[in-house]
Amino acid sequence: MAPQPLVRRKIVKKKTNTFKRHQSDRYDKVTEAWRKPKGIDNRLRRKFRGLTRMPKIGYGSNRRTKHVLQNGFKKFRVFNTSDLELLLMHNRTYAAQIAHNVSAGKRKDIVERAAQLNIKVLNPNARLRQEETQ
Repeated sequence: MAPQPLVRRKIVKKKTNTFKRHQSDRYDKVTEAWRKPKGIDNRLRRKFRGLTRMPKIGYGSNRRTKHVLQNGFKKFRVFNTSDLELLLMHNRTYAAQIAHNVSAGKRKDIVERAAQLNIKVLNPNARLRQEETQ
């Protein structure tokens, strides 16, 4: 049977939309990626009423639900079967994610060993389907 997460806390995001850079809607050369305004007369930096919000520490996630996936586990990147041994005592908190540069043969070994150790693998089917069809 697949392992279930130890606790399933409700994940509450304080702000889900992204912080956009000041005047990025006005000029194409100003990208949307956030940059802190640093000008001496900048209205956004001076926090004038009616302007967009700036990122601050208060928008951070709850420490208990930070980095938690929708299924209740946290990710742990795995490169080989010996990395799975680290998750032996934490199989109800962390789930293994096979790294992108692991070959199809090693992936098969990792998935088999994870089943033996009762560890959830987030991407067990990656690269395996392509090999079977060819």
